[in-house]
Amino acid sequence: DVLHEIMRYTNSIHICPEDRLIVVNCASVSGSVRGIFGSLLKGVTISSFNLAEEGVNNLADWMIQEEVTVYRSVATLYRQLVSTLTEAHKFPKLRLVHIGGEPVYKRDVELYKKYFSSDCLFLNGLGITETGTVRQFFMDKETPISDNIVPIGYPIEGMEVLLLDDDGRRVGSNQTGEIAVKSRYVSPGYWRRPDLTKAKFLPDPAGGDKRIYLTGDIGLMKSDGLLLHMGRKDFQVKIRGHRVEMGETEMALLDLDAIDAAVVVAREERSGYKRLIAYLVSGEQPAPTVTVLKRALMEPLPDHMIPSAFVMMDKLPMTSTGKLDRMALPEPDTARPELDTPFIAPRTPMEEKLAEIWTQVLGIDQVGIHDDLFELGGHSLVATQIISRVISELRVKVPLKSLFQSPTVAHMAVVISQSQLEKMEHGEVDRIMAELKALSDEEVEQFLDNEGAA
Repeated sequence: DVLHEIMRYTNSIHICPEDRLIVVNCASVSGSVRGIFGSLLKGVTISSFNLAEEGVNNLADWMIQEEVTVYRSVATLYRQLVSTLTEAHKFPKLRLVHIGGEPVYKRDVELYKKYFSSDCLFLNGLGITETGTVRQFFMDKETPISDNIVPIGYPIEGMEVLLLDDDGRRVGSNQTGEIAVKSRYVSPGYWRRPDLTKAKFLPDPAGGDKRIYLTGDIGLMKSDGLLLHMGRKDFQVKIRGHRVEMGETEMALLDLDAIDAAVVVAREERSGYKRLIAYLVSGEQPAPTVTVLKRALMEPLPDHMIPSAFVMMDKLPMTSTGKLDRMALPEPDTARPELDTPFIAPRTPMEEKLAEIWTQVLGIDQVGIHDDLFELGGHSLVATQIISRVISELRVKVPLKSLFQSPTVAHMAVVISQSQLEKMEHGEVDRIMAELKALSDEEVEQFLDNEGAA
């Protein structure tokens, strides 16, 4: 299986003794095995770069000095490399930029076209530890990319790709499904894990020596057989009753000129609800505010796909292999987000009480009276929690829709002042509180849609 993978790899990129391949991965990962043994069998020079010790900022100069001809890394490392480049960086020997391991976006290709020569090709593909390379897609400066997601290519000899639904049935063209690889050249299984091997490696229903490996990746097959990699199956989450693919939010963020790198994760709030957190690297100083980011995302994304919090970082954490280290992403702090709205402290006892409720529900340190609830990280379910607290503690009627029409502490204080004559009895408070608590995620969203339509 390893020899077959090396044959496919070396034949597809036409490596020869004059090449110099970069290796940034540790020797134990599948990408390094392919690169190291493929190079040795072809008499190619291997140029090894210690990413942990040298850092990404030194990588470009080192590649020029070493006259690297073939660059290969995961998309996260490639983006960090490109973010260090200037017009002065020239790569006269580089003939191939090969990205894999993570979804590649249109902007990645545009950056290749900007910084690398016309003699250099760009290669996106899908390679999996258990199967090796299954798809490849070569591009040059003239290759048009219409979709935001860059294709991972057409079939490779000996590797058939199937797209399956949750019940294991094949889906049609232009439909998403789990990528399954059917081949005789797949791993025999997982060491001392017969249970996991049985779950992930399936026999071919047609018989014979081929097996089917379930990758856990999501794909979409075009009618001409071109495959798109849509992200990981385990990166799909439910946000307020809606299924969300976090890669789509990352694409929308990477489309913004001010954002050089982006990753979106789902974290659980104290209330038990999940929310999206975006970790961003910006090439602009100062970085865009939360106000600017949320407004920019409102056109391409529905509300439930817009992150609740944005964390600006100097760089995204990486593993020793150059992949994004999701476990090293920090928890968002409790500071008030950077907004376009200047901070104005509460002026009255009512505003002070409301600001206290907002900070407790939102889990942040400060709320200005003119801060927008949704720019602070709130959403429909947070609004119901705030309304519940206000009704319970102040015993006044506060229409839920009023918070969506003008979602600020100052406006809520005005609404409450106008409702002071309508004090509620204990029984009415209990009834309304019970109704609010009984609302499901979907019912809250539907209620707000109906209120908006009215």
